[in-house]
Amino acid sequence: MIDFTKILNKQQRKAIVDAILTPFSWLYGAGVWLRNTAFNIGLLPQEQFDVPIISVGNITVGGTGKTPHVEYLIDSLCGTYKIGVLSRGYKRSTKGFILATDSLSPRDIGDEPYQIYHKFNGLITLAVCENRRKGIREMMRLNPEIDLFILDDAFQHRYVKPKVNIVLVDHGRLPENDKLLPLGTLREPKSRLMQCDIVVVTKCANNISPVEVRMVQETLDLFPAQGLFYSNIRYADPVPVFPVPNPSLPSLTWLQSDDTVLCVTGIANAKPFVKYLRQFSATVKVMHYYDHHYFTRSDFDDIFNVFDKLPGNRKFIVTTEKDSVRIVNNPYYPPAMRSVIYYIPIKVGFLSNNGDFISEVVKRIKE
Repeated sequence: MIDFTKILNKQQRKAIVDAILTPFSWLYGAGVWLRNTAFNIGLLPQEQFDVPIISVGNITVGGTGKTPHVEYLIDSLCGTYKIGVLSRGYKRSTKGFILATDSLSPRDIGDEPYQIYHKFNGLITLAVCENRRKGIREMMRLNPEIDLFILDDAFQHRYVKPKVNIVLVDHGRLPENDKLLPLGTLREPKSRLMQCDIVVVTKCANNISPVEVRMVQETLDLFPAQGLFYSNIRYADPVPVFPVPNPSLPSLTWLQSDDTVLCVTGIANAKPFVKYLRQFSATVKVMHYYDHHYFTRSDFDDIFNVFDKLPGNRKFIVTTEKDSVRIVNNPYYPPAMRSVIYYIPIKVGFLSNNGDFISEVVKRIKE
């Protein structure tokens, strides 16, 4: 049998794949258009609640930074509002409405809701439910004091009409340069950005130039009434995945030239995280799994087989904060190796290009 992958070059293979996927992308786009049209003309109903709702979503598949932006909103607003956070709970093993409690695991409510709940335990009410309308009603019944809801990944869930619709766009994957699924990563056409209140361009460089800001603004071509903000990811000092008494924590300058890091990730877009680790002088090897991956015994066997063979005076396993909540609750992680694994916490920071993000959100909540 002829192996065409050896005959055709990369561009030719891409052209063939694009030709195969293009009709499916058209069909997908037609389905999205019909659904959105049904909502726009009222054939499909939208429900508006008395309590203001902030929706945080995107128009691409994964990797825009929804969780840290939801955390930023909670951290900024929890002193003013009684916040309820509602998520679908992607990749959880359960179904229906579940109110987060200390006894639940990432498998019960999903890794991202689990992370948010434990980071803001006592400050928020958090639940997961596929049906957002049902979830909001149940949360209001259980806690009538909630006076602000934040919906995670709800831009496509149009049965709920939010007070403030926030859409995140990855600076490295602007919609202008993307295509609808399965040809590209767009869940919605670029025109859907016109139906949100605020667009946040995420994962920007700290030193993004005014010229680049203007180019992004021209590319997105938003209405004057829409808010446009720019954010980036800020990495903190490493933290042991498994808590230890009186830890001697390394600082951001911890890695030396003869150190080796095994970067283990199970997130949608690991490139910025890997790039951050590689700015140090240490050797970095990467093992990447699919998004929300629950590590098996076999996975850990593979990870530590690679880890044992790595050179270096000192060796570390470094993972993301989202991965850490799945690892710390995983019964297959070997206890003898708990001291070598760290995670890097991340926070969102906003660039001072277009005013204050939270002030804009609060203004729109009160309108």
